[in-house]
Formats: sequence, structure tokens, C-alpha cells
Amino acid sequence: MAAEGQSELVQVVALLGAGVVAVPIFRRLGLGSVLGYFAAGLVIGPFGFGLFSDPGAILHVAEFGVIMLLFVIGLEMQPSRLWALRREIFGLGVAQVVASGALLTLGGYMAGLDPAVAFVAGMGFVLSSTAVVMQMLDERGETSTAQGQKAVSILLLEDLAIVPLLAIVAFIAPADSGENAADRWREIAIAIVAVGGLVLAGRYLLNPMFRILARSQAREVMTAAALLVVLGAALLMEFGGLSMAMGAFLAGVLLSESTFRHQLEADIEPFRGILLGLFFLAVGMSLDLAAISVHWPTILAFTALFIAVKAAAIFGVARLMGSSSRESIDRVALFAQGGEFAFVLYSAASAVGIMDAPTNAIFTSVVILSMALTPLTALALKRLLPRSAPSLDGVDKADGLSGEVLVIGFGRFAQVASQSLLARGFEVSIIENDVEMIEAAATFGFKVYYGDGTRLDTLRASGAGQARAVLVCVDKQEAAEKIVELVQSEFPLAKLFVRAFDRGHAMDLVRAGVDYHIRETFESAMVFGEAALVALGVPEEEAAEIAEDVRRRDAERFALQVAGDIHSGSSLIRGNAPIPTPLTRPRRAGQIMDQGAPQPEAS
Repeated sequence: MAAEGQSELVQVVALLGAGVVAVPIFRRLGLGSVLGYFAAGLVIGPFGFGLFSDPGAILHVAEFGVIMLLFVIGLEMQPSRLWALRREIFGLGVAQVVASGALLTLGGYMAGLDPAVAFVAGMGFVLSSTAVVMQMLDERGETSTAQGQKAVSILLLEDLAIVPLLAIVAFIAPADSGENAADRWREIAIAIVAVGGLVLAGRYLLNPMFRILARSQAREVMTAAALLVVLGAALLMEFGGLSMAMGAFLAGVLLSESTFRHQLEADIEPFRGILLGLFFLAVGMSLDLAAISVHWPTILAFTALFIAVKAAAIFGVARLMGSSSRESIDRVALFAQGGEFAFVLYSAASAVGIMDAPTNAIFTSVVILSMALTPLTALALKRLLPRSAPSLDGVDKADGLSGEVLVIGFGRFAQVASQSLLARGFEVSIIENDVEMIEAAATFGFKVYYGDGTRLDTLRASGAGQARAVLVCVDKQEAAEKIVELVQSEFPLAKLFVRAFDRGHAMDLVRAGVDYHIRETFESAMVFGEAALVALGVPEEEAAEIAEDVRRRDAERFALQVAGDIHSGSSLIRGNAPIPTPLTRPRRAGQIMDQGAPQPEAS
């Protein structure tokens, strides 16, 4: 018994260690964490060091990571937001699933598969990996972008599609599979009841339950309740013969407008991250190298065929729906793979006799191989494709501008800074290289021109030669320094006002000789601190005097730093570190230091 427990502990340590070692290495190489988990799983799995003999058991547990991922996505998808995405979900999503499924089924049939097997194999490959796509979107910071929202919409529709697909598998099963029409209708009725029960519980039970638990002020109980909701919803959907992940997603949507939404997300997040990593490790372990070694020509051929056919379908649908070529290719890189729900569909098909065990193993390997190739494909496309130029539809380029003041960069800082100039009646020209910012500014009554201030031709076209003052308000230090160099060299008569990124950047600007600079957060932080003093009961006059003293000390320290280095004048900073006190009280008052800290007695 002790040896068995020790063996299990070794496996747990191996799982954690594999992820901890592989993921940072792969991310450092630019290959992404998903591929790192796959590789680590392959190394410690049955075909590596052999620390695990049954990756299927781990995969079954790790699927809860996907379930929790869908719950967190549901928490972010309020019903109003889902309604706003209805065109993407039921338009773009349905079009991609139908087109990809039809072409993949046709491709499988033409490759010699039985029609039923071709349908199941193709439709399984249609269901892209929610875990892989969402992880890649998250790492690229694109989840909340328009492209990311379209991807989430397609994933939701694909996850929904597993329900009718499982029903179709049951209907096309061979006659001797043991099910009749009455059994199938009974399963459909159970599924409808399960969904209805979950919706009713979400509307009338969950919020009151969390309110009662919140009054107990027991954090661990709230965490247990969050897990109970996720796993309970998944279990109810499984009982109804539906996707557990869709049950968790539906529970998340029902709680998306709850006052406990952020607490639930915080409680679930650690479990989601660990289990999702475990899921990727288990997928890597499940890659059957023995089956690949025997059937490798078939597996490689079907992998290439399915990826190529699905890529063509995705690209065609994206272009028909109005996406640019670059956006369409990006979507191909994200979605041209199979996913975890293919395992569910293939297992169901095997259980009713549509697929035999070798065929199941072959197409499972095809899906896993495609999932492993996805991060590499996305990386290759990112490196090979030229950087997409922003669309300038409805946006004017800077050309022939002649304002008294030229503002370069129009983020939050410049928007506030421009108000005084505009209020006094100065003619202000504004350039910005972010098209979305230009379009957003137009809705508030600003005329902003497209232009890159780090280019000399753009500065000339923007009227820098005639401007009395140039305000550099960009948020990147390197860009600001380049603009300062160009303006000082080519337009020395213009007064140069520059937003400093931080204290070190401000020192560089002073040494460069700009007319005026300000650290972007300094004054707002000073006002913030002064307001806090007043709120804590300090008289307004005293608070103003204290703030002025802080400004004086900061200016003195800054002057010392410009003459020396960043560490000069550190004694002028007021810190909160405790001052050490002596072990015994001083015998004479003269032993007290000037700053009030007592000196220890001489031994």
C-alpha cells in the first residue's frame, strides 16, 4: 500500500514538474505553452519515460479543465452580450461548421472511407479545440478584440454542435446497436428536461444560495460552492446525454449578471489553469506512437487532407462573410485542427459500432497531431506573412497641415492636454498612427489625421516646420525619443513639449534639451495624495503645504539625478521602512540622533 501511494506521488510530481519545466522553455522559444504541455506529456507518457500507462484516465479527469474554462467564458457572456453576438454565433459559426463538415465528409469518402465513418471522422475534426484556441487567444491578448470575439462565437457554436452530432450518431448507428426509435426520443426528452432544470436552477436558486453563503463569510465554502455549481451543471448535462462543457457554459451565462460573478471567477481560476494544463499534458500522453508507427502513412495523409480541406473551408467562409485576407488566414491558423470533442464523438461512434477500434485510434491520432501542429502553424504564419497595413477607409492621412500646435499621439494624455489649447482658440493639428483611436476620437468631435510621427516625411506633411509648438504625447519611450531627435534636428524653432514615460525617461529628455517635459502620472498622483490627506482629516492648507514640500523635494532629487545617476538624492525620498531601535534605552539624551533615531550604546 505504501509503495502504491509513493508511486502515485511520483506521478503527481512528474505531472507538475513536466509542466513547470517545459512551458517556460517553449514560451521563451516563442512556441506557446500549449505545445510545451503536449511535448511534456509525450516525454512522461507511455511512449516516453513510461511514468503513466493509462493516459485516458488522466484525460478523463483533466477534461474538467475544459469544463471550467467554458464556465469562466460563460461568466463573461452576459445574455445581452450573447444576443449581440447572435449573428457571429448562428451566422458565421453555422456557416463554418456546415461548410467544413460537408467538405471533410466528402474528402473522407473520396479517400475510401465508408459514408458513415467519413461523416463521423469529418464532423469530429470540425470541432476545433476550445482549450487550444482560447489559450492562444489569451497569450496573444486577443480575446476581447473583434477577431477574438468572432473566434469565441465560432467555438460556442461548435461546442453546441456536439449535441445534435451525438444524436445523429445514435440515429445512423447500425440496426443491431440495441437502440430503437423510442429509446432515442426518450434520450431527447431527458436532454430537454436537463437543460430546463439547469435554467430554472440558475434563475431562481443559485443567487439566493450564494447570498446565504456570503453572509457566513467563510471563503472556503464559497470556493466549494463555485466548484459545486460547475461540476453539478456538468453532471446534469451528462445525465441528459449532452456535453458537460456546455452545461458549465450555460451555468456561467446564468450567473454572468450576478453580483458574485467576479468572486466566482477568482475562485475557479486556479483550478481551471491547473486542470487545463493537465488536459494538454494528457493529450500529449495520448498520442499513440505505436499506432502512428504502424499506420503512419494513413495518419499523416488524413492529417494533411483534413487540415487542408478545413483550412480551405474556413478561409472561404471568412472571405464570404467580409473578413480581410489577413484576418481569414489568422482564423485558419486558429481553427484548422480537431479538438477534444472529437474524442467524445469518436468514442460514441465506436460504442454503437460505426467505427472499429483501429479506425478510432487512427482518427484520434489525426486529431491529436493536428492539435500539436496548431501552435507551430500559427507561429509560422505570423513569421511568414507580412505585417498587415491598417485600413484607412474613412481616415485622412496627414498632408499639408498648418496648425500653430502639432500634437503627436492622441491617447488619454493628449486628449486632456489639448483642451486648454483648444479653449484658448489655438489651431491644433493632431496625428495618430492607431486607426481605432482616430475613429473613436471622431465620435467625440476631434479631427485626427493618420501619421507616424517617427517619420520625417510625416512630420513635414503634418506642418512641424510651421508649428510654434510640437507636443509629443506618444506612450512609447523609443518613439518619443525618435521624434525629439527629428524635431530638434529638422525643426529647431518649434518649442518641444514631451510626455515622459517615467523618471529615467524624464532625465533623458532634460539632457536632450527639450523645452518642457512632465512625467505622465506625477501631477495626477500628487493631487490624488493631497485629496487622501484631506479625507483623513488633515486641514486643506496643511495638505497643500505638504504636497508642495513633496514637489520641492522631488525637484531637488531630480536635479541631483540629472547631474549624477538614478540613485542620487535617495535620502530625499520619504520611505515607510521601520527604523531599527536599540535593545536598551539610551542613558543620555545626547545619544539621540538628529533625525530622531536612537544610537545604540558603545560596547
